[in-house]
Amino acid sequence: MMTTISVATLGCKVNQFESEALIEALERRGYALIPFEQGAEITIINTCTVTHRADFQSRQMVRRAFQSNPNSLIIVAGCYPQVEPDAFLKIKGVRYLLGNREKSRIPDLLPLIQKGEFPRVQVGDIQKETLFSETPLHSFHHHTRAFLKIQDGCNAYCSYCIVPHARGRSRSLPPERVIENLKVLKEKGFKEVVLTGIHLSAYGLDLDPPFPLEKLIGQLEKEETPNRIRLSSIEPGDFSPELISVLSQSNKICPHLHISIQSGDDEILKKMNRDYDHSFLSDLIQELPLKIPKLSIGADVIVGFPGEAEENFKHTYGLVESLPFSYLHVFPFSRRKGTPAFQFPKRVDEKEIKKRAETMRELGKRKRQAFYGQFLNQELSVLVENHREKGTGRWKGLSRNYIPVLLTNKNGAEEHREWVNQEWTVRVTDLAEKGVIGKVLEK
Repeated sequence: MMTTISVATLGCKVNQFESEALIEALERRGYALIPFEQGAEITIINTCTVTHRADFQSRQMVRRAFQSNPNSLIIVAGCYPQVEPDAFLKIKGVRYLLGNREKSRIPDLLPLIQKGEFPRVQVGDIQKETLFSETPLHSFHHHTRAFLKIQDGCNAYCSYCIVPHARGRSRSLPPERVIENLKVLKEKGFKEVVLTGIHLSAYGLDLDPPFPLEKLIGQLEKEETPNRIRLSSIEPGDFSPELISVLSQSNKICPHLHISIQSGDDEILKKMNRDYDHSFLSDLIQELPLKIPKLSIGADVIVGFPGEAEENFKHTYGLVESLPFSYLHVFPFSRRKGTPAFQFPKRVDEKEIKKRAETMRELGKRKRQAFYGQFLNQELSVLVENHREKGTGRWKGLSRNYIPVLLTNKNGAEEHREWVNQEWTVRVTDLAEKGVIGKVLEK
């Protein structure tokens, strides 16, 4: 009888990719994947540590796993134990702790772990990792879109960020392997692939010779890859003229950029150790939509950084308000032990941070609605997902420029399973709270 296993994932797209790769490898070895709540014999929790909230959610997931299934062999892996393994030593039920390097080896290590012939804590020095650890993945459970991790680690060391300590130095998947993986995903029927990384725009700079992201994108245009390729996130300072040029000419890269701006105030940006200023951001975000038609630009923003007075916050708010962002991800500042900002003076009051976050999120909602409104009565290319809206039963889809679309057809009928995993031309007929409503035209 097959050993049952469940995998719970917290955090970013890179973590999601790594969990999916882990699941695929375990299934190949004969383990049976079952949902988290069904009580597997082995439970793997792939953690996140980017904020205090992520830490809390990771600990809660572990406690939930033990309470619902105390006999399960619980393995806690990934970023949180990589930087703070002691946080789990006193949590009931945790049998093994594995760092990021060890996480990818779980399928090989499990026989030893199951016999109890493996150290309880196995967390290596991630800073010594110099080569990209490839984890092949060619299927995604219940997903229409696939992810492909092509980069890991970060050399930037922003003053607030724990991620370089959890992920190590920047390292990249060689371009020929990127292309081979994309070809396989296309053969498997995926119409869209999201390229992910911890510092995606540093892709290829560690290779010998260097093979920067713009060169990779140019190469992908010529290869038999899926026709929709999405970039997960780009740092503002990495938008070289060459990268902007190749993005503006690409037929495959989706017109959707998620940019980690973090602040719009020069004083705060300097304290954050970011390599750009207010003026640079303003010029960049105005230039991009002029070069790339129908472009959606999302942004990460941190509020309540130490020393952020009301005036500093207003600088950020004013910049974001003035620029063509289509949505925001807003993060209250989270002190991370081991980062320079942990010791920074002039900490902002928690109530004030909460208030600023809410103010910025309200602006994000208005930005989102304004962006969606631009496409009323316009046509969008929409990839239909294998999901329906609760209540109405309408199929859901995603446009190339990252607009969620609820679908009707010419006759108003909703039963069209053949729409799934196909790209359709859709005319936007109305706006919804979290997207648009569209009528499917001919394929």
